[in-house]
Amino acid sequence: MTRTPSRALVAAAMSAGALVSVSACVGAPLQGQAAKASRTAEHSAGHKAARSAKPSATTPAPPPPLTEAQAQAALLTQGDLGAPWAPTQGAATWRDGVLKAHADLPECRKLLDALYADDLFGAETGTRVVTGLDDAMDQTQLRYQVLSLKPADVDRTLTWMKTLPQTCGKFTAVTGRGTVQGVRVGEAELPVAGDARQGLRVTFTTTTAGVEQTVLTLDVAVVRVGDDTIALTQGGPGDVSANATKACVQAGVQRLTDVRKQARVRV
Repeated sequence: MTRTPSRALVAAAMSAGALVSVSACVGAPLQGQAAKASRTAEHSAGHKAARSAKPSATTPAPPPPLTEAQAQAALLTQGDLGAPWAPTQGAATWRDGVLKAHADLPECRKLLDALYADDLFGAETGTRVVTGLDDAMDQTQLRYQVLSLKPADVDRTLTWMKTLPQTCGKFTAVTGRGTVQGVRVGEAELPVAGDARQGLRVTFTTTTAGVEQTVLTLDVAVVRVGDDTIALTQGGPGDVSANATKACVQAGVQRLTDVRKQARVRV
């Protein structure tokens, strides 16, 4: 036989239900306030995180320019190239005989002046050291420079060099002795080394009795390595080895990189 719950149990159950209902009614706004407070806290934390994620206003200081001693240490030497290269005995005879010439086009005249002066960077100031090596067997001369100039100035020179195969691909130059030369300017392939680079191959020819003869080939290369630069010209009668130019660039970039690493280790 089923017993009917007592009035006390019914009253207790009703009271419990009333308490649950009251708690639910009171708890709803409290939960809403808690959720709002949580969202506010999350929003504030997000702002703080965003502020902390912003890059620092201070940027790393650029490396100091190469000192004269460091630039000297970064030069290529006879030991790097081996025989038959030897320390230069002075300016090659073909420098005055071929490179000291006039061209009508301004950009081509600027190129000839830069080649004759062995200076592609004009009046830009900074550390500059140069060495010369001769290959007496082939009458070839290498002029090698290490420079610490502003990267923007070097890049401007690289951009100018890149335009020369188009603006001065083929032109005529007249030497001080009145010799008419045909000049061709083409792009020279360089190894992928450094941060930016440009190479040129410039050939000078004369025509005698209807026969064209190459009197000089000149390879020119400029490579920027961070805030430092190497520049070289390798020239000689007839043809010159493009592989030798590439090897000089590769070895020069490695030497310069090593000098910079040694400087950082000492610091």
